[in-house]
Amino acid sequence: MRENVRVVLWGLGSMGSGIAKMILGKKGISIVGVTVHTPAKIGKRLYELLGLEATPENDIPITGRPEDIVRKGTADVALIATQSFIRDVFSQVKTCVEARMNVITLAEEMAYPWAADPYLSNEIDRLARDNGVTVLGTGINPGFIMDLLVIALTGVCEDISSIKVCRVNDLSPFGKAVMRGQGVGLMPEEFARRVEDGTVVGHVGFAQSFGMLEKALNLRFTKTEQLKEPIVTNVERSTDVISVRPGQVAGCRQVGHAYLDDKTFVELEHPQQIRPEAENVTTGDCIEINGLPNIRLQGSPEIPGGTGTIAICVNMIPHVINADPGLKSMLDLPVPRALLGDVRDLIRTK
Repeated sequence: MRENVRVVLWGLGSMGSGIAKMILGKKGISIVGVTVHTPAKIGKRLYELLGLEATPENDIPITGRPEDIVRKGTADVALIATQSFIRDVFSQVKTCVEARMNVITLAEEMAYPWAADPYLSNEIDRLARDNGVTVLGTGINPGFIMDLLVIALTGVCEDISSIKVCRVNDLSPFGKAVMRGQGVGLMPEEFARRVEDGTVVGHVGFAQSFGMLEKALNLRFTKTEQLKEPIVTNVERSTDVISVRPGQVAGCRQVGHAYLDDKTFVELEHPQQIRPEAENVTTGDCIEINGLPNIRLQGSPEIPGGTGTIAICVNMIPHVINADPGLKSMLDLPVPRALLGDVRDLIRTK
């Protein structure tokens, strides 16, 4: 019997914990190490932090020293669930790549990193090729809903005049870092100031979605722009990590446009908030492609952001291991699909 696919986890917040639980439920894949930066988690065991009964598969020590587990021969792939920006995860990706581990990261900018930082993107690509491994950034969005799924639907079009995508989603499953980035809990005036100084980033990913669409459709957008507005609650709302009162910000409505000449070719609308049902807001995803033919795909409620992000990260593991070395986007790899059997059956011998 072949060895299980070996995984190390870097980060064990909301998403990292979900990834760990999903992997523990799959056949042919094992977690062989976990590293975190949170002092309160260091020294504990994985099963403790996940709230599970101890088993040989989950009785894994949590280390604060990445070098304890990120070493050549330790694992086949590293899953990085720490931060959103390429500049912040670059050193983590580099450490894993130089240990000859394939990498999947949830950093939103890494979904199409060339849009954020071509220099660091090219450096990651060089390092990955030199070490014979593959690096992928993915997630529910960017990485799937507002880019890859849209691109797949254009495959049945003869021509396209415009595209509009709207995703209304619930932020409640996410952790404190996401809440800070969305401005949840602020007063509207403070929200506006922090949008201006860049500390409220809203949804990180429109630039990556625009970049994927531009590359896939062989276009060059004239310009792109984004707008962020506060969603102010009229009622109390709370999640496991934050509570907001009437008058405070419960989320961020973000709109982006990509132009061809002076005409909007792509419009992305993404209002995100905690507990939208508290004010009778229905979540959902809608894609409209105006062209030949016209296409409208709509679903409600939303494809869950937390569950979807966790799943696509784990489900892409075989594709990343099988891929040619280098930095990839979701455009470069096979269609994502659920892992329902033995993961080892999907791994090609190189």
